[in-house]
Amino acid sequence: MIDYLRRLQFERPWLFYVLMFVGFWLAFQLVLFVAGLVLGPFGLPSWAPLVLVLVVLVVIARRQQR
Repeated sequence: MIDYLRRLQFERPWLFYVLMFVGFWLAFQLVLFVAGLVLGPFGLPSWAPLVLVLVVLVVIARRQQR
């Protein structure tokens, strides 16, 4: 799979970047959906799952910098 993506990146870079954008967008939507399911019963505002996901991403990024 990795070799295919590398070849695609060199042969058709526009298609590679479109696929990467769609993949990241779908993954982010899935993570937001799961966070909404987990936080739903607590009666929090609708923006709470987004804040939770962003905080988790920031914590992960900071740990990777060390």
